[in-house]
Parts: sequence; C-alpha cells; structure tokens
Amino acid sequence: MRVKYLTKLSQVEQFSPEELKKLQKVEKKYRFRTNTYYLSLINWDDPDDPIRKIAIPQLEELEEWGSVDASHEADYTKMQGLQHKYPDTALFLVTNVCGTYCRFCFRKRLFFDHNEETLRPDISEDIEYIRSHPEITNVLLTGGDPLILSTPQLEKIISQLREIDHVKIIRIGSKIPASNPYRILDDPSLLEMISKYSFPDRRIYVITQFNHPRELTDVAIEALDKLRRAGAELANQTPLMRGINDKPEVLKELFQKLSFVGNPPYYVFQVRPTVGNKPFAVPIVEGFKIFQRAIADVSGLAKRARFVMSHHTGKIEIMGLFDNKLVLRRHRTAKREDECMIMVYEAKPDAYWLEDLGEPLYTYSPLMD
Repeated sequence: MRVKYLTKLSQVEQFSPEELKKLQKVEKKYRFRTNTYYLSLINWDDPDDPIRKIAIPQLEELEEWGSVDASHEADYTKMQGLQHKYPDTALFLVTNVCGTYCRFCFRKRLFFDHNEETLRPDISEDIEYIRSHPEITNVLLTGGDPLILSTPQLEKIISQLREIDHVKIIRIGSKIPASNPYRILDDPSLLEMISKYSFPDRRIYVITQFNHPRELTDVAIEALDKLRRAGAELANQTPLMRGINDKPEVLKELFQKLSFVGNPPYYVFQVRPTVGNKPFAVPIVEGFKIFQRAIADVSGLAKRARFVMSHHTGKIEIMGLFDNKLVLRRHRTAKREDECMIMVYEAKPDAYWLEDLGEPLYTYSPLMD
C-alpha cells in the first residue's frame, strides 16, 4: 500500500471549511502530521472517535496547562541528543519527526521551530560517552520516531552501538507499527538489519505504542509478527487518556489483544502535564481505578503492565488505594538511595501529578535498612 504523509490540516478531505478554520488555530501552535493509513482507521461519523483524538487537533489543546518539559529531561541531557537519567540506561533522541504527531505527545517541544535537542549527524561524541560508561547496558532510541528514519540511517546508529560490548539491549521506541505498519511490511531491509544486530544474548527490543485496540489491525499484527520473526523482542506502552482508553473495557481489550499477538503490555503512563495535554488528562486516583478494573479479569500475560508516572525524579509506580490513601513506589530512580521507596499520600481526587498530592504522609526506603 502506498502511504502518503500529510503535514497540513487542509490536506484532510473530511473537514468542512468551518471546522478546518477552527482547527487551524491549534495547528498554528502545535504541528500536525499524520498519514493516509492512520486516517483510514478513523470513523469520521463519530466526533468522539478515539483514533481521531490521537491524530486530529482539538480546540481544548489551547487551554493553558502544564509545561513544555514536564519530566525535566533537560536536567539529564549530557550533550545534544543524549540523555542519561538511570545508571544503566541512556537515551538517544534520533529524530524530531514522527509518522503521526500524537496530540498528547509529551515531547511536542521537539516539533517547535529551532529545537536542537536531537542527535547531530556526527554521533561520535555520543557513542564515545556510551563507550566510556560501562554501567550503561541499555540504549533507547527514541525521538521523534526512529522508524521514520531510513534503514541505512538507523543502521548507522545501531551498528556503532553493537560495537560496544557492555550495551546488551538496544530499544527502538516507535508508534510506526500502529500508525504506519507498511513502513515495516514494505522494507525487507529493515527486518534484515534487525536480524543482523539482534543476538541471542544481546537483543533489539521494539517498544510499540498501541493506545487503542482498533489500532491492532490485520496489517499491524502482520508487521509485529515480522518484527518478532526477525529477532526483535516486543513490548507495548501507552498513556491512559481521556476519550481514548479511559474505559476499563477498552483498556482490558487492549491488554488482551496485545498479549494474544505477542506484544505484552509494559508501561501504562499517567498523562504528563505537558502543554496542550489537558484534554487527555485523567486524575491519578481515577486512572488507578480504571487500570485496576482493566487488569482484573485478564491473564497474567496481559496484566504485566505497571501504571506509572514518568516524573523528573524517575518512574513512580501507582500501586494501591485504601482508606483514602494512595500508595506509590519509586520504580526507577536517578538516585540509587531512592530506589524502591514506598510513599503514602492523601488520595486527592483532583491530583494529576506528584506535586498535586502535597507532602507524603509516610515514606519507607527498604534500601536504607
């Protein structure tokens, strides 16, 4: 299938002139980009269609809320295009382009004019940083979407990482399997490249982003199967979002279908308080209840996801709710002494982020015993 990319709302034929004029106000602030395959998944007769909410601007994005860098990624940036937050994991921002600009993106700053956060063409300095830090066993390629790069461009990065013995896992974070699976199906060289660099003792992982079960089309499932057969390990992550997957039955169906096709759930994220993201935000307590109901009746393979906040101090797992108390655990931290810390807060129903919860009522650090 020939997939065409669209970079202007005026290229979408389904809009009336009145609707187009309204939505172009959002387009002026936050860029639009998608493709004809992904648009074909939308039920245009339903104004609340979840795929539409992922790809098409809505006026509510203009509501003042959040910050440009909600997770303070700048604090962990070591050089252009490279972040090092957790001791064993480094992150490469390999591009500032995606197959679809998800409206809820927490890195939409990359798509602003004059942003210079992504890797430079010469990545020798970045590679040397990885080589000189033997504690780094994982490198995550993200952006933007790494699979928007050509296969030779991607191989240039992966081949250099594979020359570093202590890099055991290379992760490719991508929504392309959901938003344009033909990128995978129509490029045998991509699968050959994965086979070339994914070894039994040093795997390439593809971390997908399927947000709604309707994205798991036959062609998307075929693309996932080809990635697995090429030697990639798969896992999925998604934010929990208003109007997209905030119904327990929808999230449950997503978890089940992902487990059926061998792409198990990994993280479910609390929506970050990023500019433009207010229409997608669900309060923490409400989100936890949705998440718990979704995993209640699925198999162990389908309920492996953890519900987390990707906070600037690290990933914080939302673990429990009792007696108007919210139990959190530091799942991944920048500081070793904070790892696994248990925190109990008042369960404020209008809290969207850690800072909204106030001071903890109780903390316990097992590593400090």
